[in-house]
Amino acid sequence: MNKKLKQVMALLLASSAAIPAAAEQPMSPPDPNEMVAYLFTYFNSNAPEDEQICYALSDDGYNFTPLNDGAPVISSDTIALTQCVRDPHILRCQDGKTFYMVATDMRSSLGWSSNRGMVLLKSTDLIHWQHATVNFPTRYTKTWKNVIRVWAPETIYDHQAKKYMVFYSLRTSDRDSYDKIYYQYANADFTDLEGEPQWLFDAGNATIDGDIVFNEADQLYHLFYKQESGRGIYQAVARQLTDRWQMLEGNVEQTKEAVEGVGVCKAIDGQSWIIMYDCYGNGHYQFCRSNDLKMFQFVQNTETKGKFTPRHGTIIPITRAEKQRLELAFPNHRQPILPDYHADPEVLYSDKTGKYYIYSTTDGTPGWGGHDFSVFSSTNLIDWTDEGKMLDVKGDQVRWATGNAWAPCIIEVKASRTLLSHLSSLTSHFSPNPSHLYFFYYSAHNPQSNRKEIGVAVSDSPTGPFFDSGAPIITDADRPEGTRGQAIDVDVFRDPKSGKYYLYWGNGFMAGAELNDDLLSVKKETIVNLTPQGGNLQTWAFREGAYVFYRKGTYYFLWSVDDTGSPNYHVCYGTAKSPLGPITIDPENYRVIEQRPDDGIYGTAHNSILQLPKKDEWYIVYHRINKNFIHRDPGIHREVCIDRLTFDKKGRIIPVTPTLDGPSPLVVK
Repeated sequence: MNKKLKQVMALLLASSAAIPAAAEQPMSPPDPNEMVAYLFTYFNSNAPEDEQICYALSDDGYNFTPLNDGAPVISSDTIALTQCVRDPHILRCQDGKTFYMVATDMRSSLGWSSNRGMVLLKSTDLIHWQHATVNFPTRYTKTWKNVIRVWAPETIYDHQAKKYMVFYSLRTSDRDSYDKIYYQYANADFTDLEGEPQWLFDAGNATIDGDIVFNEADQLYHLFYKQESGRGIYQAVARQLTDRWQMLEGNVEQTKEAVEGVGVCKAIDGQSWIIMYDCYGNGHYQFCRSNDLKMFQFVQNTETKGKFTPRHGTIIPITRAEKQRLELAFPNHRQPILPDYHADPEVLYSDKTGKYYIYSTTDGTPGWGGHDFSVFSSTNLIDWTDEGKMLDVKGDQVRWATGNAWAPCIIEVKASRTLLSHLSSLTSHFSPNPSHLYFFYYSAHNPQSNRKEIGVAVSDSPTGPFFDSGAPIITDADRPEGTRGQAIDVDVFRDPKSGKYYLYWGNGFMAGAELNDDLLSVKKETIVNLTPQGGNLQTWAFREGAYVFYRKGTYYFLWSVDDTGSPNYHVCYGTAKSPLGPITIDPENYRVIEQRPDDGIYGTAHNSILQLPKKDEWYIVYHRINKNFIHRDPGIHREVCIDRLTFDKKGRIIPVTPTLDGPSPLVVK
């Protein structure tokens, strides 16, 4: 580069440097009134406790997450004459800030022709609702006293009448041989219906679950409905809501499954439509998309399980501010940590995999009748993956038992040649040269003795498959002398001082014994009665669920007090200087964890304890009673939770406060 060119370049650089940079524009805050999500209102099942209004949110209109941990946001017993509601339909009013909701006032357990009216609700914040009921036999004592069905009401604004129309399927025992869609207008404050029912539409046979939207593109009202004889969802159109409707050919649903409860919503994009319907026979929702309400494209089936099993509901777009308000009012918590209903959790850290595992009683069946065990894995103690069923006692896997698969425990052991030699009948099931073995102890019903007894199954993987030893390891005859109760709630413990293994069990008594070297049998001469002395149901009277761990020279013995379905069900502890006691109880410090009814936490008990590898950091994994079942079948509706376990300077357990959120997730390195 020559000298002159260098001078020119220098001048250009200098002049450009002298030009001030454009001021950085501040980002405008998000618009709180922007439509950003969808609110789904629904009920959960035909059980009376599930015929209540629930909420779920979605950002895309197809994938929904329940609010309030799946629990109802409005209690039916506060709004409905039957104390149950179904088919909630939600509408944003013309002013943009008022919401109307209507629902079927019905308890389905009384029969499908048992409902006589509907519930009207009004809100300005989606949280607090005013309500009114319309009972047709008492509201219309002469003309509609024989109403037997008032199904699936919905609301739409009639621009011609300048009123809100409420339409619904109605049938009587005297004048209507099948269900037809009728309508009335709501009064100004949405607390009653004006006039008497007026016929709106029917397809010539049972016509139910109507949903109406206005399509600006064709300037038509579109009525979607279920036609019972056609076994599907159909469509009709009209210029005005009260005009005669023109029926269109073809089904709307994109499935051969039985469907009902169609809901249609204009998407946030302002162009497409979301069409959803309840595939009630197979327990899921199906979602479709349409650009013109003529052609419908399948999008997905929404998975429904655990506490999210939505039935016949509707969705509306909501604003950013409304979404935030709902999330604040009806937060989801990290507890419980497992889906569905599980109890008696056993937690394990595996040196082999570097993961955590939980094994539990499968709950939710009458009479504690579950017959299989599931295993869940995690790397952070909060997010758990279902690894499937790892043992079923009802079938070929366990030949001595038939059911009542309860309260398991497990231990990981390094697979030495000596140990493998003791397991010659099982080694064909293992991989060559396994590094670790897993001994899974559990209780089940033995039909030969007609008693609950304890078995053991072995695997070379923490997730199985597990293979049973072929016979109970503890029978009903192995109770300590002078005790009564079942051989259940087993716990296994390795003494870090001696390297020996011990087994604990009992219901109404706590027994303990040393295991033989094969870990498939106990040294019966070592069986002792460890039942803590004294106490009562309010203090430390032993019932079940023994658990033993070791910390800084002390053996800690934990157990559950009172009945499994009682809100008083809680955990106590004592200490000992050896794995087989005797147990000492400090009358000033014996509680480990108990209920917090003010937070809806009941029956916190039957636990296991986890120590993080090479750390003096501890967790308690326990079950609690689902708050919706505390007054009905509480003992079989339990869910698994986790919280921190801490000690004072003297080594005493500091009573655990059960939480709704649980601890923070572990940092995965």
